[in-house]
Amino acid sequence: MTDLSVSTRPMLARPDLAALALEGMVRAEAYRPTRAMRLRVPVADIHAQADPASERLDQLLFGEAFDVLEDRDGRAWGQARRDGVVGWVDLSDLTPGTLRPTHSVSAIDADLPLNALVTDPSEPDLRLRPIGDFERDPVTIAERLVGTPHALGARSSIATDCSGLIQQALLACGLSGARRAHEQAEIGHAIDRRDARRGDLVIWLSLAERQSWTGHSAIVLDEARVIHATGFHGAVVIEALTEADARCLSDGFDPAVFRRVR
Repeated sequence: MTDLSVSTRPMLARPDLAALALEGMVRAEAYRPTRAMRLRVPVADIHAQADPASERLDQLLFGEAFDVLEDRDGRAWGQARRDGVVGWVDLSDLTPGTLRPTHSVSAIDADLPLNALVTDPSEPDLRLRPIGDFERDPVTIAERLVGTPHALGARSSIATDCSGLIQQALLACGLSGARRAHEQAEIGHAIDRRDARRGDLVIWLSLAERQSWTGHSAIVLDEARVIHATGFHGAVVIEALTEADARCLSDGFDPAVFRRVR
């Protein structure tokens, strides 16, 4: 898998507690080793706080590893190993240990979501690809997800936000896509808007304080259109780049940056 992200991963640390691996790097009252666990349900939310009603920051997919540092009242605080997001997950959705996956889910309508990690290829109703046998075109993956409902903090073929759509399309192609828009704005290399072609990323940044999302991401379909997950339409849609651009600018986002993934 090619790592395209140059952004720093969040640290599993608070003023009162940090991962043992961070001792000497960050200040905390105590340091503890993490416990490796993995998701045993199709999809689980990662929340900002122990309260399950708090903001959803991200999601885990079946088989993904979650390094737990603390558990409290049936909730686990830790870090998603696949994309680095730190937050709280229902402890009952996790199982101890990690397994080396042999396959990933390649379908968007199977019992498990796209890109879920599987160690038993005999599971029913799963269309799988061996690890290392990746899709070739992220746009083709995004096209298959057209119509998927939009939901902030989601990142699966069941529901997704804008950066989650980009991440899932890249993961299916063996590309380690970052989770947030500002991180995706550092993937690959910058290109001029006039040179944009199929598969390039378009990101409108919005780095306001007190919000977990950092902009809006889309992928170029052709010279005139993009595919993106948008709250305005409530789903993953194909839309004219000029229309998406005008709406983002009117909403106060920064002018779009264009990135060539590879």
